[in-house]
Amino acid sequence: MDTVTAEVIRKSTEFIAEEMGIVLRNTAYSPNIKDRMDCSCAVLSAQGELVAQAEHIPVHLGSLAVGAKNILEYLDREEISVEEGDIIVVNDPYIAGTHLNDVTMLKPIFCNSKLLGFVINKAHHVDIGGSYPGSMSCNVEELIQEGLIIPPMKLVKQGKIDDEILRLITSNVRIPRYTIGDLKAQIASLNVGEKRVKELMDKYGFETVIEAWDWSLEYTERYLKAKIADIPDCEVEAVDYLEFEDELININAKVTIKGDRIKVDFSGSHKQIDAPLNAVFGVTVASTSFAIKAVIDPEMPMNYGFFRVVDIFAPEGIIVNPIKPAPVAIGNVETSQRIVDVLLKALSSIFPVPAASHGSMNNVVIGGKGWAFYETIGGGSGGRPNKDGVDGVHMNMTNTMNTPIEVIENEYPIMIMEYSLREDSGGAGKFKGGLGIRRVYKVLEDAILSLTTERVKLPPWGLNGGLNGKPGEHYVVKSGKKVELSGKDTISLSKGDVIVINTPGGGGYGKPEERDPKLVLEDVKDGKISIESALRIYRVKIVEENGNLMIDYDETSKLRGKN
Repeated sequence: MDTVTAEVIRKSTEFIAEEMGIVLRNTAYSPNIKDRMDCSCAVLSAQGELVAQAEHIPVHLGSLAVGAKNILEYLDREEISVEEGDIIVVNDPYIAGTHLNDVTMLKPIFCNSKLLGFVINKAHHVDIGGSYPGSMSCNVEELIQEGLIIPPMKLVKQGKIDDEILRLITSNVRIPRYTIGDLKAQIASLNVGEKRVKELMDKYGFETVIEAWDWSLEYTERYLKAKIADIPDCEVEAVDYLEFEDELININAKVTIKGDRIKVDFSGSHKQIDAPLNAVFGVTVASTSFAIKAVIDPEMPMNYGFFRVVDIFAPEGIIVNPIKPAPVAIGNVETSQRIVDVLLKALSSIFPVPAASHGSMNNVVIGGKGWAFYETIGGGSGGRPNKDGVDGVHMNMTNTMNTPIEVIENEYPIMIMEYSLREDSGGAGKFKGGLGIRRVYKVLEDAILSLTTERVKLPPWGLNGGLNGKPGEHYVVKSGKKVELSGKDTISLSKGDVIVINTPGGGGYGKPEERDPKLVLEDVKDGKISIESALRIYRVKIVEENGNLMIDYDETSKLRGKN
C-alpha cells in the first residue's frame, strides 16, 4: 500500500489510544486514575498483537505483548467466545502480565460480523482487597493475600454490564465507589475506542485498515533490524540488586546482539522468593523492551513488530519469571525498575547511557477502615553524557503524575507537611544527577502504612567517574520519637504520626572536577548543592562579596591542581 495512507492510518490509530486515555482519566472516580493518570490504552490486532499505544505507562503497555495473547489463549482454552458488545475483565498477573491492582479490560471490534481487532486498557485500582489497605505490602507470602484474583470473564455481555460480577468485585474491595466508578470509566474508554476504530473503517475500508496495521508492524520490524545492523555483533552482561530484609536479590542480564536480532537472557538471576518482589514475565518483557528501545532509538514506533526482533528468555522459577502462586505486587513497581537499570548498565559499554536514576517508584500506601491512598513519588534522574539529570521526576517504568496536595487533603485524612527537593542528593559529576524529593505526611486518624522503595542500601550508581546519588531515607515520627524505616515496611500509625519520605537522587556522569565552576555556582544559588559540597566534592571555592556569591578562581585552580 502507499506509505502516506499507511502512515495516516497508523497515526490515527495511535490517537484513538490517546483519546481512550483522555476519556478514562476524565470519567474515573479515584485520584489514582483521574489525577495520577495511572492507566494505559492501546489497540490490538485480531491476533492480539499490539498495533498502536498511547504515551502512557511503560510497564502496562510493554506487558501487553504477553498479556493480550495470554488472555486470548485463556478464552479459547475455556471455550469462552467473544461477541459484539462484550467486554472481558481480568487482573490475574500470571495472565494479564502485571499485578492484581492493574485491572485489564478488553473489547472486540467487529465489522460485518468479522473480528477486526481489540481495544484494551489497563488501570491501577487503588485497592483490590487482600490483607492490607491498597493491596501492596511486603508482608505477604502468596498471591491470594494480595487481593481478589479475577480470571478472564465477561463483565459486559452484548452491551449490558453483568451486575452480579460487578457486585462480586466491589464486595471484595475497601472503596467500592472508586472501584465502580473506575471500572465504568474503563468501559467508557473502550466504547469510545471501538467507535473511533469503526469510523476509521468507514473512511478507509476494512481491508485498507488491516493492511495498514500489518504494514505498521512490518515497518517497526524493518526499522529495528536496520538499527541493529549498524551495531557490531557483541555480548554484554551485568548484574544489579534488589534490597529485601538483610538480603540482596541479584538480577543478571546478558544481552547478545548478532546479525539483525537481539537476545536478552536473565538466566542466573535469583530464584523466586516468598515475598512480592517477584516480577511476572509480562513485567520482564515490558522492562526489557523499554530499556532496549530507549537506548537504540527512543523515537522508534512501538508495536508488536519490535518483538519479532527481540527474544527475551527467563527460566521459570526465578525472580523475573516466578511460578504461581508467588506474590508479585511489588515486582511490577520495583523489580521492573531494576531490570531497566541492569540492562542500561550492561549496554553502557556499547551506547551512551545515563547514570542510574533514583531506581524506585517509591510507593506509599496509607489506609484505614474503608479508605486507601496510594501514590508513587519521583526522584532524581541520572546525569547524562551531555546534560545534567532532572530533579524530582518519575523514571523508566512509570509515567504517572504526582497527586496534587489539594486532592490528597480533600479526599483522605492526610495532611501534607512538606513537599520539596533534597539538597545534595544528586550524584556529583561533570553532569550531576537530579535531586530526590522530600514528601512529609501527617495522618489525621489511625492508619496502616505500607512503604515499598528501593535504593536505600545501594545508592544509584554513577558512570564514567560520576559519584553515586544519595540513597533514600525514610522514617516515621511517633509521639515525638523517630522510627527508622528500611524501605520495605508495613507499620501501624496513630492519629498525628508523621511519615517522612526522602527519595534517592540520580547518579552523576563524569568526574566532578570536570564540571564548569559557573554551573557549580548556579547549583549553590539554586539550593541544589551546599557550599560545603561545592568545595569538598567539586573543588570550587565560593565566597560571598557584598552579599553576592562569587567564585574564587585562584583558589579553585589550586584546589583542582591547575595554576
